[in-house]
Amino acid sequence: MTLRQRPFAFATVACMVAVLAACGHINSIYGTGKPQPAPRGQQSRQAMAYGQYLSGHLAASNHDLSAAAMFYRDALAHAPQNSEILARAFLFTAASGDMTQAAKLATRVIARDPNDRTARLALAVDDLARSNYAGARTQIAQSARGPFTSLTLTLLDAWAAEGLGRTDLALKDLAQVTEQGGTRALALYHSALILALAGKVQQADKDFAGALAASGPTPRQVEAYGRFLERDESAARASAFYAKFAKVPSLEGIVRQARARIAAGKKPQLLIETPQQGAAEALFGIAASLTDRSSADVAILYLRFALFLAPHLDLAKIVLADRFEALRKWQLAIDTYHSVSAASPYKNAASIEAAIDRTRIGQNDLAVAELTAITKVDANSVTAWTALGDALRNERKYAPATVAYTHALAAVAVPSANEWPLYYARAICEQQTKDWPAAQADLKRALVLSPNQPDVLNFLGYSWVDRGERLSKALAMLERARALSPLDGYIVDSVGWAYYRLGRYRDAAAALAQAVELQPGDATINDHYGDALWRVGRELQARFQWNHALAFGARGKERQLIESKLLYGLPSTTKASRTKER
Repeated sequence: MTLRQRPFAFATVACMVAVLAACGHINSIYGTGKPQPAPRGQQSRQAMAYGQYLSGHLAASNHDLSAAAMFYRDALAHAPQNSEILARAFLFTAASGDMTQAAKLATRVIARDPNDRTARLALAVDDLARSNYAGARTQIAQSARGPFTSLTLTLLDAWAAEGLGRTDLALKDLAQVTEQGGTRALALYHSALILALAGKVQQADKDFAGALAASGPTPRQVEAYGRFLERDESAARASAFYAKFAKVPSLEGIVRQARARIAAGKKPQLLIETPQQGAAEALFGIAASLTDRSSADVAILYLRFALFLAPHLDLAKIVLADRFEALRKWQLAIDTYHSVSAASPYKNAASIEAAIDRTRIGQNDLAVAELTAITKVDANSVTAWTALGDALRNERKYAPATVAYTHALAAVAVPSANEWPLYYARAICEQQTKDWPAAQADLKRALVLSPNQPDVLNFLGYSWVDRGERLSKALAMLERARALSPLDGYIVDSVGWAYYRLGRYRDAAAALAQAVELQPGDATINDHYGDALWRVGRELQARFQWNHALAFGARGKERQLIESKLLYGLPSTTKASRTKER
C-alpha cells in the first residue's frame, strides 16, 4: 500500500537505472519521434532540465532527500509543464521537511491531478497548521481514498472537526477507524484525547482505560492518561497509576518526571492540547507502525507532516532518526537525535543512539566522550554503559571497555536472558587483555542465561580447542553451534579445527572445505584447511591453501608459521595454535 499514485520511491533504483529512467522521462517530455530543431533558448532550457533531473535521481538513489528536492525544483524551473518532475519536486520537498515550499507545489500538483492523495494530504496538513479546519476537511473530503490513506484521512478529519468545536462529528469519524484498517485501541486513544480536550472528563477517563487495556502500556498512552489523571483526578490515583509502570524500562523517564511533578504539587498540561497536536499524534502513530525498510520513505513523509504540526513532538524525532538509520543516513540520524529537547524524558535515549551512530561513521572519540558524559549524569543507565563499552571495544581499548561492561552489569538488578550479550562482549575484552579465567567465566554465565547462542558456544569451544583443553567437550559444543547456525563459516571452521586437534584429519578436511566455501578470503580458515590437507596426504593442495592464507592477509606470527610450512611442510606432530577473536 502506498500514499503515491506514481510508482516511484525516494531511493529504490540504482544509479544507472535512474539515469536510464530519467532519459525515458525526458524523452516523454520532448517527444521520442524524429528530432526537430528547437530554438536555441529552448534547447538550453531542455538541457538544464535534463541535467538537474538526472542529478535529482542520483541524489534520490543516495537517500539525500534535501539535495533531491533542490535538484527536482531546479529541473521544474526549466520544465514547468512537466507533471512527473512536479510530482517528484513536491514529494521530495515534503520529505526533506520544507513544508512551506511543499504546500505551494502541492497546489500545482492538485491543479493537474485533483486525485493525487499525497498532495491532498499535504494541503490538509497545511490547513490544519494554519487553523483552517474547514479547509482541511474540504481537502480530506476531495481526496481519493486508498486502503492505507483512508485511516490517515479519517483521523485527521476527526481532529479538524474538533478544531471546529464539533466533538460529535469527531467521534463519528473515529467510529469508522476500525473499518479503515485501524484498531479499537487506536480509536479509543484518539477518542480519549479529543474528549479530554473537550472537557468531557468521565468519557475520556473511560476511553483512556479502554485504550490501555486493548493495546498495553505504550509510552504515549501512558503519558497521555497519566497527565490526564494528574490534572483531573486525585494525586493518589495518578501516583498509583504510575507505580504500575515504574520498572518498565521504556517508561522510566515518563514515570520519573511525573513523580517529580506530583511531589512538587504541579499540574501538567494535557499531552494533546490543540487539534494540531492531535493530528500530529495520528500521523506519528501511523508512521511508527511502518517498521519495515521498504516503508521508510512513507514513514519519513508522515513524520515530517507530524513535526510540521507539532515541532516539539520529540518521540516523532526519535522515530524519524530511526528511519534515517534504516536508510543508512547516519549524520541525518545524529542531527535528528540531537534535536530532541533537553527536557524530554527521551533525551538520554536519543543521545545514546546518536553516539552509537557516531561509531558507525568512524567518530569513535566523539562517541566515547558523549557516552562518558551521559554515564556521569546517569550512572545506572545499562544502555549508556553498554554503548560506551561497545565504542571502546571498537577502538580496541579492551581494558576500559571491560570496566564499562562491568558497570552495565552492576546496574542490572537480576540478570536475565537479555543480558547474555553483555557477558559475551566483556569476555571478548577479557580474552584480549589475556585474562582467560575471567573470559571463560563470563562465557559460561552467558550460556547459563541463554544456552542456545551459537556465537557464545563457538567462542568458548574454539578457545578450548585452541588451548588444547577439553577437546571432546569443545567438539560437542561446536557441533551444537553448527546445528544452530549451519551457514556460519567461522563456526564450521571451529568444528573442523576441533577435529584436527583430535587427530580426525579426514573429518577436519571435509569440514574445513565447507568453511572455506562459506567464508572465503579468511586467512586463518585457509591456513587451517591447508594443515588438514597436508595431514591427509594432499600436500600440493595444502600449499595452495597456505598461499591463499598469505594472500588474504595473514600477519605477524601467523604469517611466519605459514611461510615456514611452505618451505618445510608440517612436522609429524604439530600444535599450530592461533587464537582469533570471533
